[in-house]
Amino acid sequence: MKIKSVDFVGSFTKNKDCPNVDIPEYAFIGRSNVGKSSLINYLCDRKKIAKVSNTPGKTQLINFFNINDSWHLVDLPGYGYAQVAKSERKAWEKMIKTYLSDREYLMCTFVLLDSRIPLQKIDLEFINWMGENGIPFVIIYTKIDGIKRRFRGKTIRNLQNSLLEYWSELPDQFVTTSTEREGREEVLDFIALNNKKYEQ
Repeated sequence: MKIKSVDFVGSFTKNKDCPNVDIPEYAFIGRSNVGKSSLINYLCDRKKIAKVSNTPGKTQLINFFNINDSWHLVDLPGYGYAQVAKSERKAWEKMIKTYLSDREYLMCTFVLLDSRIPLQKIDLEFINWMGENGIPFVIIYTKIDGIKRRFRGKTIRNLQNSLLEYWSELPDQFVTTSTEREGREEVLDFIALNNKKYEQ
């Protein structure tokens, strides 16, 4: 898939206020500071579509982007640590889960895992929640460039084995790195294939 246009649609705090347009949506979410903004910029081949920050919790709203006038990329707030009050984190959690549970045009959610560290409890809890609620998702391993090449395969297998302690099989998975330009075409091809299914 070639990205020809990327247009910011808006930021929303409630699912009912999000665009009600009959085109596929693909959401991106992960633990705070997992590299989501860098990945979105890499996929869109733009430098500043999503704001990149070293401060966890930078994304605080549901951000919609119109891609090629044919599908929506949805940037969701990160779950986990953020320098905000506990009540505000609870509000984010409710906002995220309501969006994921109720969106009519949500085709798939990309759940990002930091490949440099072992599977975190909060990641497992979120992935299990997705499965328990029947919400389609795939996994993207980020920041693989932070691991020496000879260790990358083993690192990914360790993460997979941790997940397989709770899952009989895993969804589709992708490994990405913007610095080494890997994984972009695979993710975009996955979206293109699902868009074709949606159109049928």
